[in-house]
Amino acid sequence: MLKEIRIHGRGGQGSVTAAELLAHAAFTEGKWVQAFPYFGAERRGAPVKAFARLSDKPILVHSQIYYPDYVMVLDHAIYKVVDVTEGLKKDGIIIMNTRKRPEEIGLKNCRVATVDATGIALELNLLVAGLPVVNTSIVGAFARATGEVKLTSVLKAVKDTWSGSAEEKNARAAELAYERLMKGW
Repeated sequence: MLKEIRIHGRGGQGSVTAAELLAHAAFTEGKWVQAFPYFGAERRGAPVKAFARLSDKPILVHSQIYYPDYVMVLDHAIYKVVDVTEGLKKDGIIIMNTRKRPEEIGLKNCRVATVDATGIALELNLLVAGLPVVNTSIVGAFARATGEVKLTSVLKAVKDTWSGSAEEKNARAAELAYERLMKGW
């Protein structure tokens, strides 16, 4: 049961943190995990990728993920400049941060789920350097869209990563995204 996840975002949005949170959540459920970034000459705002693997057995592969089961998209506009569907497996799911409904996205040959992670971050005043933090929301949405991890495990990962008001806001963001996710199937 090896599941591979590719995360698309822009530098500074927290793609790497999203991969780490997802891996942490799965690890608390007893799964084998990997989380790693793909770095080039990225800068804040440039397209970036991060990856995660979840498995019920030791993970022996250590390469970039070329054929993901799931894709998480932190910036809704990125799919117009980056092919987020590249290599996506036949029954793959894309979880996208957008106000649009899944059927409005226009991606073919895949299942799409959407959540307004930016809106949730703004609602909760979950900001870093004045920018909305969407990574915890997208991980909460991932839990609901895929069932690969439980929301309680995501909340544990958040608690283990932050404290105080940061923990509260990030946990609430994951919960709201879990509740508000729209599936297109």
